[in-house]
Amino acid sequence: MHKSLFVSMIALVLTMGFMGCEPGGDDSGRAESKAVLSNSDLENHIKAKLDTDEQVRAANLSIIADTKKKEAILSGTVESEALRSKAVQLARSAHSGLTVNDMIDVKPREIARKDFTEDLAREEWEKAKQVGDQVSERVEDAWIHAKIVAKLVGTANTPARDINVDVVRNVVTLRGKVSTAQEKSEAQRVAQETEGVEKVENQLKVSA
Repeated sequence: MHKSLFVSMIALVLTMGFMGCEPGGDDSGRAESKAVLSNSDLENHIKAKLDTDEQVRAANLSIIADTKKKEAILSGTVESEALRSKAVQLARSAHSGLTVNDMIDVKPREIARKDFTEDLAREEWEKAKQVGDQVSERVEDAWIHAKIVAKLVGTANTPARDINVDVVRNVVTLRGKVSTAQEKSEAQRVAQETEGVEKVENQLKVSA
């Protein structure tokens, strides 16, 4: 009886050992299959990253992902260059080695004159001071300055950071250097077409 019991136990141990080897291979296969992302999976990962920032989430950007190429395309509209850069950075962090093609347009949100408060004017005066722009203490001029700068930033053909925008009693003076005559005329067009502007003095210099 003891011998028979011993043999049965040995057989049971061997059987369990063989059974234990098989699932290991299956688990490995399942794990490998889970590691492969579909395009929609990657798009969801990117969206989750974008949603961590309130402003980027509000922009509701479109996402097209290609896992084979490890690429993603972001498109849509945001209010500033800083927000566009943030969106691209967040998307890249969604997956290691991901290339993000930036198709995002920058279109600053315009504030109506009636909604441009003293507090907003003070913020604009401080911004103007930091970059060397001269803006009078009239709220109207601060509003005009904000609109022109926003438009220059959102226009591909104008080097906004190299252009100073002075606003005094609805008269705009453009100062600084641009690379081409086209950039100079484009900056003037942007300023002239801004609501509230009565005159534009274009002192921009074209430098090669």
